[in-house]
Amino acid sequence: MPHSPILLPLSEQHARLRAGSLSAVELVEAAMEQHARRGAHDHAYLTWNGDAALRVARATDAVLDSGGDTGPLMGVPVSIKDLYAVPGLPTYAGSPQRLPREWEAPGPMVSALLRQLPSVMGKTHTVEFAFGGLGTNAHWGTPRNPWDASHHRTPGGSSAGAGVSLVGGTASLALGSDTAGSVRVPASMTGVAGLKTTAGRWSTAQIVPLSPTLDTPGLLARSVDDLAFAFQALEPFLAPGHAGVPAVPDLADLTLGVPEAYFWEDCSPGIAEAVQMAIRRLEAAGARIVSLELPRTDEVFELFQQGGLAAIELAAFLNTELPEAIARLDPNVAARVSAADAIPGWEYVRRRGVIDSLSASAAARLAGVDAMLTPTVTITPPTLESLEPEGAYARANMQALRNTVVGNFMGLCALSLPVGKDAAGMPVGLQVLAGPDQDARLLSIGRAIEHELGNALACLGMPPSP
Repeated sequence: MPHSPILLPLSEQHARLRAGSLSAVELVEAAMEQHARRGAHDHAYLTWNGDAALRVARATDAVLDSGGDTGPLMGVPVSIKDLYAVPGLPTYAGSPQRLPREWEAPGPMVSALLRQLPSVMGKTHTVEFAFGGLGTNAHWGTPRNPWDASHHRTPGGSSAGAGVSLVGGTASLALGSDTAGSVRVPASMTGVAGLKTTAGRWSTAQIVPLSPTLDTPGLLARSVDDLAFAFQALEPFLAPGHAGVPAVPDLADLTLGVPEAYFWEDCSPGIAEAVQMAIRRLEAAGARIVSLELPRTDEVFELFQQGGLAAIELAAFLNTELPEAIARLDPNVAARVSAADAIPGWEYVRRRGVIDSLSASAAARLAGVDAMLTPTVTITPPTLESLEPEGAYARANMQALRNTVVGNFMGLCALSLPVGKDAAGMPVGLQVLAGPDQDARLLSIGRAIEHELGNALACLGMPPSP
C-alpha cells in the first residue's frame, strides 16, 4: 500500500489522469486490491461497489483518452456515507431495513459529485440514523479503527466507515455528514482531515436527516490540501457565487485564538500534549497566538446533554416517515429517541432560540481572530469491550462529541487535521473553528497549518497491517 496511487494527493491524481500516466482503472484496481486484503478486517463498507466502479472507470478512461474532462473529481475513488441517496445503491442509514426507493434518488450533493464521473467504491457504515459519535452499530457491526491491530477500537462516528475507507486505501475522498461532530470525530480518531461546512451552505436534500436544523454535509480526505481540492470541485454546484479557496496565507499573517478552559477538560493522556505542541510549533513559525474563550460553552454542553435538537427532530422524522423502524432501533439510539417524547413543544422552540443566540455570540467573539484552535476529541478511541458496562457508552459518547458539538450549536464551520498520537498510540486531531460561511477561508488557514505541521503520513506514519 505505501506505493498505491490511492495515496497520491488529489491534485496529483488529477494531473496524472489527464497526462495519461495514471488511469481511473488503476485507481479502482488499487482500491479493490486493498478491499480484498483488509476489507473484512476494516469493515468500512456496508455496500461494496467495486465491480460497478471498475466498469465506470473503464468508461472514464475512454472519455479521458478522447480529450474529455467532466470535472476535477473525474476518476477519483470516492466512498459515500450510507445516509446519502445514491442511484443504484441501497440506503439503510445504519438501520437493519432498506429504506424506501425514494432514498436512492440523488440530491444536490451526490449529483454535484456524480456529474464529474468519480469512481464510487461503495457506501460506508454509519451509526444508525447518524445518532452517535463513537461509530458503533448493533445491527451491522462496528468498523475497526485501523491504528490498533490488537484491539477493536471505535473509529469515531457517526461517519464510522468514512475515515476507515481512507486509511485502508479503498478511497481517496469520503463523503460524510456532521450534526454534532460526525465528520470531525472520525477524522480525528482515524488520523485524517475532515471538514464540517456551515449549516445551510450546501444542501442536505436526499441525505437521511438526523437534525435538519444542524445537519451539514462534510468531506473527509487524507489532507487539508485534498479537502480544499474537493471543496473547490463541488462548491460551484452547491453554493454558486461564492469565491474559491484563497491562496495559502503566511502563518505570520494569522491570529489564532486558543481557549484556556472547557476544550481541555478530561483529555486522555497525550492528547492535550500533542495539540499544545502543535500550537507551539505554529507560534514558533510566526502565527500570533492569543487567548480566546468562546462564550457560553458550558451552556452548549448542558443543552447537548439534554438531547439538543437532534433527539426531537429524529423522533419527528421516524414517527412520520419510518414508524416501523422505531421498534428495531439500536438500544443506544432508542433510549435518546424515546426520551424526546417527554419534551414539550415549547421546550423545542426555546432550544431553537438558544441555538440562534449562541450562534450570534460565537460569531461576534470570533470576529477578532482568523480562527480558533482546540483539541478535536479529548478521549482515546475506546475499545468495544470498554463500552459494555452500564452507562459506559453514554459517558464516552458525550465526551467524544463534547468539543465538536460547540461548532454545530454555534453555527460555525470547522475542520480537523491530525497532529500526532496520544499515549495509547492513537491519532490526535487539531480542531480549527471559524465563523459562519468562512468555509473557503478556513480551508486556506488549515492548509497553512498543515504545511507547517505535516499531513497525516508525516504526523502518523502508516497504520499497522491487520
